Amino acid sequence: MADVLKNKDEVGHILVKVQDDLRQLKKNLVRLTVQQNGEVLDIQALDTAISRTENGIRRHADDYLKTINNQVLTLPCIEEPEKKNAPAKPVKWQPPYETIPNARPQRSHISGPSPGEKHKSAFITRLLSNPFHPKNKELMQQNYGIQFPHLHKRNEASVGTQRVVTGPALGNFATTHGALPKQLHPKSPPECEHTNAVLQPSAADLSSVQTPPQPKAVHVLQREDSGQSKMDESEKACKREMDVCRDGMALGRSSTESPTSRTMRTPPPSAASASSDNRVLTRGLARLTPLNLQSIPVPAAVSKYPFTIVEGQIDTDAPDYCRFKKQYCLCWGAIVEDLDQLQRMLLDFAVPLARVCGERLAACVQSSELDWRGSRGWCAHVEKLLSVLENRDEVWDLMCQPGQRYKGNGGHQAAAVCIQTCWRRYSARTAYLLQLRPKWAAQIIAMSLLKRAKLGHLKKSLQASRLRQLENYRIRAESLAAKWKHITSAKRTIIHVPSLGYSQHQRLSLRGFDVLQNTQMGRLCEIRDENIEVIYVSPVCLGEDVLQYYTHLLGLQTAIELGDASAPESNCAKRFTILMPEAMEYFSTRNMCLASLLKYSPRTLKRIKNLIQGKQAYMVGGVIHIDDLAVADELEVPLLGTEPAVAQLYGTKSGGRRIFTGAGVNMPPGKEDIYTLEQLYEGLAQLMTEHMEVQRWLFKIDSEVGGRGTAYCDVCYLKCHPWAQQEFSRHGPEQWRASLPQVREPVMTKFLEEVPHLLASYAQPANTSCYSTWTCFLEHFLREGGVIEAFPPSDSVTCLTVDLLVEPGGDVHMLSCGDQLRGPSGLQVVGCTVPQSSICPDVLHSVCNRIGQACQQRSIMGHLSLDLVTFLDPSNLEQQVWAIDLDLGYSNQLAMTHMMLMMTRGTLDCRTSKLEVSPPVRDVKSSVRHVGVKTKAQTSVTSRFAVMCTRLLHTNLSLVYYSTFFLMCKAQGIGYDVKARQGTVFALHDSRDRRSLGMLTISENLQGALLTFARNLSVIHQEISAPNMQGTNNFKGLIKDIEEVLGMTIQNQTTSQEEKEISAVRNEQISPHKPHRPTPK
Repeated sequence: MADVLKNKDEVGHILVKVQDDLRQLKKNLVRLTVQQNGEVLDIQALDTAISRTENGIRRHADDYLKTINNQVLTLPCIEEPEKKNAPAKPVKWQPPYETIPNARPQRSHISGPSPGEKHKSAFITRLLSNPFHPKNKELMQQNYGIQFPHLHKRNEASVGTQRVVTGPALGNFATTHGALPKQLHPKSPPECEHTNAVLQPSAADLSSVQTPPQPKAVHVLQREDSGQSKMDESEKACKREMDVCRDGMALGRSSTESPTSRTMRTPPPSAASASSDNRVLTRGLARLTPLNLQSIPVPAAVSKYPFTIVEGQIDTDAPDYCRFKKQYCLCWGAIVEDLDQLQRMLLDFAVPLARVCGERLAACVQSSELDWRGSRGWCAHVEKLLSVLENRDEVWDLMCQPGQRYKGNGGHQAAAVCIQTCWRRYSARTAYLLQLRPKWAAQIIAMSLLKRAKLGHLKKSLQASRLRQLENYRIRAESLAAKWKHITSAKRTIIHVPSLGYSQHQRLSLRGFDVLQNTQMGRLCEIRDENIEVIYVSPVCLGEDVLQYYTHLLGLQTAIELGDASAPESNCAKRFTILMPEAMEYFSTRNMCLASLLKYSPRTLKRIKNLIQGKQAYMVGGVIHIDDLAVADELEVPLLGTEPAVAQLYGTKSGGRRIFTGAGVNMPPGKEDIYTLEQLYEGLAQLMTEHMEVQRWLFKIDSEVGGRGTAYCDVCYLKCHPWAQQEFSRHGPEQWRASLPQVREPVMTKFLEEVPHLLASYAQPANTSCYSTWTCFLEHFLREGGVIEAFPPSDSVTCLTVDLLVEPGGDVHMLSCGDQLRGPSGLQVVGCTVPQSSICPDVLHSVCNRIGQACQQRSIMGHLSLDLVTFLDPSNLEQQVWAIDLDLGYSNQLAMTHMMLMMTRGTLDCRTSKLEVSPPVRDVKSSVRHVGVKTKAQTSVTSRFAVMCTRLLHTNLSLVYYSTFFLMCKAQGIGYDVKARQGTVFALHDSRDRRSLGMLTISENLQGALLTFARNLSVIHQEISAPNMQGTNNFKGLIKDIEEVLGMTIQNQTTSQEEKEISAVRNEQISPHKPHRPTPK
């Protein structure tokens, strides 16, 4: 390395010598005038050539000077012995390699110094950077020709544990200081005048050696890592709170765009000295200056070389500044650059006073932590600049104040730039939006037109599809009507789809809608007819326990027929199939009706097609939906049901009243199609005036079912009610109804005035779980429409349900009839008793036949459910029968009736309201064999009564598996006697929630069936409940209603017995004899 530098010094001497020779030649040429052969030499041309050559040599000399000055910062590599003969290459400046991304080349293609060369270079660099090392002076003299004065040896105790602040040589200071702008030149103190005098040496003084000031060791904070800088805890906390980006752009423009700051940038180290292997450098430093952790002194709290910056200016004549400058003169070039940046930043933010810690500033400069061009960015650079201040927090608080940047140097210009930028941005954005608006509007219009066209095409396609499905439905309905008698007498397949096609609002408001659709599992029992095969589509996923239960239950037909429980199960599994649509997995939370789920289940539809292929089949739905037509059309089978548009018209409360009016049957006084408050108030006032004997009025929402949309109000709360009753009593019921409107007008006026307050204060919904208040109920009532009906004016009211079948051929059949079991409110049905015993069978048949004919005239076909109410008229004590509701669809009562008929092998004759059960086949044969009289077997036919409920709710049922539940029932004596054909049968609904089930009890008399039903409820509730966990259930309300029915039954039986005894006594007292005739005289 010494040879390389020595060769460079010889080049310098040669350049100096050539420059001097040229200067001397120029002086001699000026004094000469040569003329040869009559020609005059052009001395001016020679002078120009010499000047050009001199300028070129001077430029090369300046470049050489710069290279020599910059070479002090980074030394060249120590070449290996085998490379010493190679010619030395000039050292060139290279860009900072930290900013170049690492491309990670393969190791075989990497060119550069070896690890040994890096170690040697780093070792020499550390020796040259430590002025107190014994080899430092010798190496500087050998490599650079610089002779340092002799340094006095210090005590090892005072020097060994101190860090030495070192830096570049004086030459670098000279070039760097010379590049500063004039306004930032610090005034040199007296002791530095000699140093400033050699800032611009001449070409003749290149070989002269200047003696630099003696470096001194200073105390600085010991860095934790020599390879990379680390922030202390206060800086990290402050970094999280800082938002330097707000004023960073303005600060960056003022300090980075200056060309002076770029010229002050010290060239980076060469590739050999700027090695990334920090571990090697750390080990080399450790070998040079071993540290003893116990002997490291605690850094002083007060800086040893502080100085102040007042209003962004440094007083160069201040003693503290001169002392700091003298101490760190070796690295003053880099310090001046960072001081200039700090000074500009303080000047831009108008900081009145800043105290700089000299040791911290020098340490940051030597470790290159203040290099803002690194990967950390400008924000980190600002943090580092502020970290050298002793009053850092005060300065930062001042800089963070809004508008502080515009109070400093160039603040007005920066504010103007910011305002102009915002305004130009706003103007450009506004102009862009204005230009974009027509394009955006055109896109919106085009998209809207395209969307509307596609939507119109889709609507037309759907309309055409639904029209085609409707036409196919009508064609198949005509074919079904023509072949109905043949179909019912031959083998056939019935596809049961128990779908509830309610509106979307109703479906979303019903909890457990899928289980609610599956409460008609009793449809499977239609296979009791050997000519019927059933395909049941389940709306819930059924587990193996439920499937096995129904398979075993349906297999009891042989045992029931023979009266022997040990008889083998009948082979009925081939005559029923339970399918579950695959769309349930995709629409599990949509509360879609079963018909819609089946419509989007192609695999299930394909399987149904395969099952009915080559067979006579038809489809039976529930509450008809438009998708029922789509499913029937896909399966190519007729639908035994009403057209959806007709069902929607007559399936409401108002539509039912129109049918009752057309059939000519009695119905409660009322008004239908109420949609406004005015209609409601006026209609209620008029009805109350005309029917003064009615004490309660009902309000029913058209679209609701099951007693959900019912509210009531009592007229006894009217203030004018006593006066109105007096007026009614004064005229009498007959005269009151036949009187002129002028007689009833005062009463109606009073009623009309008080009706709004009456409804707002005393009207209440029957089911508060659906409609909590009258206001909520009234909102839905007026939106959906509804009716006003009178509640029967009697204390004893009985409701009954009759299931009708309007056949496609026009005949009307009664399939089931039973008295309803009402809940606590008296307006909700929870169960029924079959057969009915409240109305004369002939009267019931007449009413049902007329309603069925009215439905057939209105193209209503399929299953109907008719609700009637009967009571004794208090005025004449005659039995009245009112038709109150009509549901179009398959009912839960009909499904349970099929289960009852299968378990009893009996027949339900609705014309006589009797459930007749024949004895088992074995008993009939034995009686005929022993007696020999056929009439004996016929007289053994007995009657049965049944109590059924399809929705027994109890949340604790979900805690018990079905197998455990049946074992518990068996232990409590709850079961079914196959031989006696009486007992209890359950209907399971699902395998997942298990919160609801159906129950059927059969007995020889109504009282026994009710007692068995109530006992079963009580036992089940006690078995699955604890004192602290009763659960939510409807068991208690149903038990209470059954007790009331039992009381009425016992009272009716007692009254009937007394009447029979009285009639018998009267018959005994009246003896038959001829009248006594007098003898003639």
